[in-house]
Amino acid sequence: MKPIGVAIVGCGRISGLHQLGYQGISDARIVAVCDLNKEIAEKQARQWGVDKIYTEYGKVLADPDVDLVELLLPHHLHADMTVEACLAGKHVSVQKPMATCVSEADRMIEAAKKAGVILRIYETFVFYPPAVMAKKLLTAGEIGEPQMLRMHVSTGIMDCGWEIPMDAWIWRFNEEQCGGGPMVFDHGYHLYSLAHYLMGSVERVKAWIDRTEVMPGVYLDAPATMMFQFKSPRRYGVFDVEHTPNTQISSDYYVDDDRIEIIGDKGMIFINRYTARTVDLPEVMIFKDGKTIPVPVDRVDWSCGFIDCTRHLIDVLRKGGEPILDGPTGKSVLQFGLAVLQSARAGIEVRPDDITA
Repeated sequence: MKPIGVAIVGCGRISGLHQLGYQGISDARIVAVCDLNKEIAEKQARQWGVDKIYTEYGKVLADPDVDLVELLLPHHLHADMTVEACLAGKHVSVQKPMATCVSEADRMIEAAKKAGVILRIYETFVFYPPAVMAKKLLTAGEIGEPQMLRMHVSTGIMDCGWEIPMDAWIWRFNEEQCGGGPMVFDHGYHLYSLAHYLMGSVERVKAWIDRTEVMPGVYLDAPATMMFQFKSPRRYGVFDVEHTPNTQISSDYYVDDDRIEIIGDKGMIFINRYTARTVDLPEVMIFKDGKTIPVPVDRVDWSCGFIDCTRHLIDVLRKGGEPILDGPTGKSVLQFGLAVLQSARAGIEVRPDDITA
């Protein structure tokens, strides 16, 4: 059977993690790369052994060897480029968040439905092996009925890890391009997806978002706190965000401390690591019957979430079914994130389902 032909559209730093999922498999391969900066596209093509290099998206969509496009682009470009790909008969994997507003998400979902192609939102946090293990423990009833989800993110400094060029992140401070702030909306989408994965969709949200000036005229959306109630009975959540630039953090990637706690009526599950190494604890722990027990997880590097996310979609395209984060699920998560922003702006409680524009 012919391998699924993949085009990586957007060859920035994160694309290096996306291509890992195609290494060592026969079901799919990267056949083309596309970037407005031809030099960057050529560099990635050389590293990945790819022959076709494009600087025009239209030429990618006209290529008969391309079956799936991976869109790794600023958020405001997601909707139009997804719709164009669907019209060209290509499957789409679009980086989170799927869009900047609900009407855009609706257009994307409808375009994929009409074209009969798969639309998937690329989200690694729900595929990170420690999170998958936590979900298994939760589903197996190891901590009984879950009642509370606590999610935490803070920033830091490091002597190692990624150097992010200015043009790779400055657009995230432009709300027209990003859709919201870089921490609460952009990075927050990871956590909102994880909340949906672990506890289901959200009924209502109340949020407070402060601002911190990180350079003249440029503000980060932190510190912030979000409280939410899930649609499932007696389930609640809290999400806190802090900008702590004087905290030393060890990471091979972004300098973010992400940690999760799930509290049930019989115990607690902890996820202590994502992109960074902070607290000196096992990646997954469970507190039950008066004891704290480490839970072994074979693969704990952040890149593993990318690999598994990519291969999940390949399985769907080969075997059928729907991806874990399909269009409607991605829309639900987007509504959650937008409800957070609206709540903070208006100082009121907001129901995500009421956000339709």
